[in-house]
Amino acid sequence: MKKQISFSGKGQRADIGDMTIYRILPNRYADAVGSFVFLDHIAPKLQTSANKGGTGSHPHRGIATLSYVLNGEDEHFDSAGNYAKVHSGGVQWMKAGNGIIHDESLSYDTKTDSKLTHGFQFWINLPSKIKAEKPEYLAIQGNEVPQKMLPTASGWIKVIIGSYEELSSKIPNYTEQFLYHIHLEAGKQFFVNMADKIEVAAFLPTQKATINDAKHDAGEFVEFDRNAGIIEIINTSNSAIDVLLFGGEKYTEPIVAEGPFVMNSSAEIANAYQDFFNEKYGKIDYNVAK
Repeated sequence: MKKQISFSGKGQRADIGDMTIYRILPNRYADAVGSFVFLDHIAPKLQTSANKGGTGSHPHRGIATLSYVLNGEDEHFDSAGNYAKVHSGGVQWMKAGNGIIHDESLSYDTKTDSKLTHGFQFWINLPSKIKAEKPEYLAIQGNEVPQKMLPTASGWIKVIIGSYEELSSKIPNYTEQFLYHIHLEAGKQFFVNMADKIEVAAFLPTQKATINDAKHDAGEFVEFDRNAGIIEIINTSNSAIDVLLFGGEKYTEPIVAEGPFVMNSSAEIANAYQDFFNEKYGKIDYNVAK
């Protein structure tokens, strides 16, 4: 039996600088999908110069951030001394833990002739016992992301987080969770069985698709019920499409979010701000890139 669609809708504009951004999660219907509490879609854009778009240095606590770069070059600095660039298809993952400052920017990929930038940023809520741990960081290049071809030349699937059949991501899982990038060729379909009580949503970045017998437009976020069942995605267009499918087990602890912090109580939010203003998160050394 196919899972029922709970709701669907499009994100709100939340531009930063010259980056066109759509805030997909949270939205008017959902504050979280599994442990995922935030999703920004950095819309495709042709860069006319080498200027980097980013948010500047800012703190985080209580979450892991994940940037998935479809097109472009993503540069990361943080106050724990980590530095890396990942290119098209790559992933930046940072566990903020008990507090960190980072700076991340997106520009066109210097390793290709393309001037296109396109990406996503997720925030993943951490269990309370993990929120107090030290920060961690991973940079995963595109060729390191687990990927396999789908049957009958239907396309391919990349496992950004979690597992799918024999594929497993390098990114730590503190709860049951997954993030898949599904690429479907014209006229092809993909289906996956979801267990009972798993929260799951799909996002269509730039193309339309039919999901569980309902037609959805580009830019739509689609969330499903919590019952066990099948999710079927059909590409009815004449060109390939891309779909993000993500979710996991329900986050059962209290969620209190304010600004860049996601904690379990208002008191913990206050402590997060206090520690930041007292400079306990350290400082970024930009010389590490030289």
